[in-house]
Amino acid sequence: MKIAQVAPLYEAVPPKLYGGTERVVYYLTEELVKQGHEVTLFASADSITTAKHMAVVDKALRLNEDCIDSLAPHIVLLQEVIERAPQFDIIPFHIDYLHFPFSQKLLTPCVTTLHGKLDIPELQLVYNKFPNQPVVSISNAQRTPLPQAHFINTVYHGLPVQLHQPGTGGGGYLAFLGRISPEKRCDRAIEIAIAAGLPLKIAAKIDKADKEYYQSTIKPLLNHPLIEYIGEINETQKTGFLGNALALLFPIDWPEPFGMVMIEAMACGTPVIAWNMGSVPEVIRHGQEGYIIESVQQGVAAVKKIHQLSRRQIRAAFEQRFTAERMAKDYMQVYQQLINNRNKEIADNTIPISRNQLSAKVNN
Repeated sequence: MKIAQVAPLYEAVPPKLYGGTERVVYYLTEELVKQGHEVTLFASADSITTAKHMAVVDKALRLNEDCIDSLAPHIVLLQEVIERAPQFDIIPFHIDYLHFPFSQKLLTPCVTTLHGKLDIPELQLVYNKFPNQPVVSISNAQRTPLPQAHFINTVYHGLPVQLHQPGTGGGGYLAFLGRISPEKRCDRAIEIAIAAGLPLKIAAKIDKADKEYYQSTIKPLLNHPLIEYIGEINETQKTGFLGNALALLFPIDWPEPFGMVMIEAMACGTPVIAWNMGSVPEVIRHGQEGYIIESVQQGVAAVKKIHQLSRRQIRAAFEQRFTAERMAKDYMQVYQQLINNRNKEIADNTIPISRNQLSAKVNN
């Protein structure tokens, strides 16, 4: 199958450091290539891939200090995709709704994976206007704010099976991994660790928008002898960081769409102690891969019984449920369904097709 994967331009694929969406696009792209498909990745020039690579900007936008208008490169990205659309059997987008006015006019079927939260009021306007745009959710919980959207499937994220290796938890510390922001509630993780009397290592990035929050709320809490902030870490460093941890604390305060760090921990055999919000009950099974909690007190109690969980069984659960191979196969079912639907529409003459569109499709 000829597939175009359209990534955001904010981070390279894969990201140099933090970056959930671009990391998922990377794992999906590489696995599809591995499975024998002809994939073209639309992404920044500093991306690395075994697929064909269509570079739109020289450098990922977040790391480019000269970038002022991040929307402009995405408009160019869209035009590049539109011009090449007849070359592909399917065009999966990972740039939210930005392409909707354009992609609905393409003969080549398109689908959009929604990677972020959907409880933003303005999204109601978008999905009321574009109710037929096929979209994929990354958890069932993610769908709740947009019942009118045309969800065709839920596909959970996955990681390459050999990306992380199981650890023993021998470091004797609790871990917090990801991003310091109000909704991630690093302060809760700190409170749980201190109450449990265990060290907490914090590996997290701080976005510009969250610097004030960090300075006012989190930084004063880092003076405690049990708390260590080590900064942002890369993919390679995650294996040791998570594998040596007794548990990952995931004390979120928002409807998390998926939560990659949870399956990264599972890949290392590390239990997850997570707040009961968003996707958490879909990813973590209480008492198996970790504990689902609703208070700091429950978090402390969960830490005290973390030894009851089997790290071997947690790793096995990851291999059964959250590998990149499984993710790619699930997406291929989505892609084939959309291609079949479009072919039927063409055969039944239920969609308007210009002669130029049909000629371009046949010739490619």
